[in-house]
Amino acid sequence: MEDKKSLVLIGRIASVMSVLMYVSYIPQIVDNLLGHSGDPIQPFVAMLNCIFWTIHGLFGSDGHTRDMPIVIANVPGILFGFTAFITVFIH
Repeated sequence: MEDKKSLVLIGRIASVMSVLMYVSYIPQIVDNLLGHSGDPIQPFVAMLNCIFWTIHGLFGSDGHTRDMPIVIANVPGILFGFTAFITVFIH
């Protein structure tokens, strides 16, 4: 039972770290909007990765098993990755 508690804790920590990783796009978004555009490739690829992980989290390997921590950890990546990508082209 102790192992399961440890794995749940690790999963929660990983979810929080994932959200923080995508929130860290905020400075790039601000720089992009100020005319100091960053590279659009990385946030675009991160966004695509998060889309696939979110789909996997919603439907699982068997088509109906949900894994909401995966969804919660990746939805911010879709939003912030898209925003960081699109603001590169706004001047």
